Amino acid sequence: MSRIVKIFDTTLRDGEQSPGCSMNLKEKLEMAKQLERLRIDVIEAGFAIASPGDFESVQLVANEIRNATVASLARSTEKDISTAYEALKGAANPRIHYFLATSDIHMQYKLQMSPETVIEKAIAMAKFARNLCGEVEFSAEDASRTRPEFLYRVLEGVINEGVTIVNVPDTVGYTTPGEYFKFIEGIKNNVPNIDKATISVHVHDDLGLGVANSLAAIQAGAGQVECTVNGIGERAGNAALEEIVMALKTRYDVYQVDTNIDTTQIYRSSRLLSKLTGVRVQPNKAIVGENAFAHESGIHQHGMMANKETYEIMTPESIGLKENKMVLGKHSGKHAFVDKLTSLGYTFAAEEVLDLFNQFKVLADKKKVISDKDILALVEQKQLAIPEVYSLDRFVISTGNTISTAATIRLRKNGDLIEGVSLADGPISAGFKAISELVDCELTLIDYGVEAVTDGTDAQGEAQVKISDGLRVYHGRGLSTDIIDASLKAYIDAVNQMLYIKENQNKETQEQSNLKL
Repeated sequence: MSRIVKIFDTTLRDGEQSPGCSMNLKEKLEMAKQLERLRIDVIEAGFAIASPGDFESVQLVANEIRNATVASLARSTEKDISTAYEALKGAANPRIHYFLATSDIHMQYKLQMSPETVIEKAIAMAKFARNLCGEVEFSAEDASRTRPEFLYRVLEGVINEGVTIVNVPDTVGYTTPGEYFKFIEGIKNNVPNIDKATISVHVHDDLGLGVANSLAAIQAGAGQVECTVNGIGERAGNAALEEIVMALKTRYDVYQVDTNIDTTQIYRSSRLLSKLTGVRVQPNKAIVGENAFAHESGIHQHGMMANKETYEIMTPESIGLKENKMVLGKHSGKHAFVDKLTSLGYTFAAEEVLDLFNQFKVLADKKKVISDKDILALVEQKQLAIPEVYSLDRFVISTGNTISTAATIRLRKNGDLIEGVSLADGPISAGFKAISELVDCELTLIDYGVEAVTDGTDAQGEAQVKISDGLRVYHGRGLSTDIIDASLKAYIDAVNQMLYIKENQNKETQEQSNLKL
């Protein structure tokens, strides 16, 4: 029987810490549900003590996810660890994940603690955490730059107190595959009680070696690998989940290792995260990039027609990338539509199905051929919807290369109609300016982009917008066969996201005030 390596996903914690990748509560829960469909072993839901919002997101994921272990990060303090446990109490399988730096440079300059004090602290917190939670993971921050003999002592000490997973991160992405292999071997050979714990690795990609180092660690005997979807994370990011999993699957002859991952959910997971964060995947990204299964060279095309294996070492279907055309149109019934949703892996309540079906009918009037990607786009838009304070009622834009562009925008605000006009250099700019004036907010456009869902002149356009109110960045999405319509909807969605987040922050502040009273 093959050895199984567990996949620990930290997209919702380390991944979300990367600039521009923050998610609201609803978005975090949708991502967690998709990770559950992906059959992730451990989902790190956040850093519970970081803020009331982080606590709530960890708690929400812990209460909803049933088929994966849910972890919360904590520093080596009783307050951090007990807060993490409070957030995790509703989980089917909770895990406290606490950390403490062990490298000389971190102990001296960050912690300002002696090595002996660090050992004592790590062991004491192991005992404290183990008395709260049945499963505890310890991370030796900057382990790859830690003196091996000192690291062995720390790991032995925490394992003696009941820690069952010891994580040895390459925190700054400094090591190389050969070094990391020997590093893991050293732990196996020099920590006397290592047989009582799983060795875990968490590798950053500062030198572009994150995946290679993770695979080397697995070859050396690591039983858990920590990674993120699309490789997002601080600085240059983390080792990419999809690359590690597909490398193990495709080169089983080399690694002789399996995972529990349902690889057919990889593409969907990548796509959803990109929508949530507004961070697009580069076209040449391994596994999930748009060009990963594209062949333009004449030599490549000839080989592909003769035998796909000439240039494809894995199939698009293996990661869930399919282009099945729907045998559905504007005359199709709801039953056929529900069957298609089911075949794509989605289940919705009757009211939600009716709403999606109505959107499908509108789309079917505009497009001759509807693909699975079109349906997925509608579903994702539905899943990520938040309460709408503002919605687009209608717009008229007058533009040309010899006149100033004028945008007349009419919005619905909680049922009431409000209208405004604005002039600018182009239709998108004029529309965004008019919306900003209508919602009476000083907003700055940070990023904007549109991409087609499918090919053809009638393709749906997905617009992504990031705006700032000077305090934080908010991300909005819009979908339409008209790119101006999609763009305006994305801008309005970003405004609604801002209002939604601020409302939740006000609730948190009020709750804290009530507790003090």
